[in-house]
Amino acid sequence: MGADAKPPVTARLVRDNPALNRYELQLGDSTVFATYSREPGRVTLIHTMVPKELGGHGVGTALATGALADIRGRGEKVIAKCPFIAAFIRSHKEFQDLLADPSSLDGEK
Repeated sequence: MGADAKPPVTARLVRDNPALNRYELQLGDSTVFATYSREPGRVTLIHTMVPKELGGHGVGTALATGALADIRGRGEKVIAKCPFIAAFIRSHKEFQDLLADPSSLDGEK
């Protein structure tokens, strides 16, 4: 998916919940989320939570894609403290321009 491509439908269902400092994706009775802290111009993605029963179905990918698309739309940069988000950005080069410090992924494998 290029920088200008629209995210998949599921990713477009991701919503920012600033009251809880997290991006959310509601799937039936389950809420998948990624917690963050926000400061002017930057979002630190801290932790991603996907219920075990939803693992392996692309839900984390949809959450990451939707959150990063929202961050891009706001003109902000990302600090990827969450190992899942860091790995996602590492393997999806189209999101690497969002990194506040691109070298931050170099030491994480």
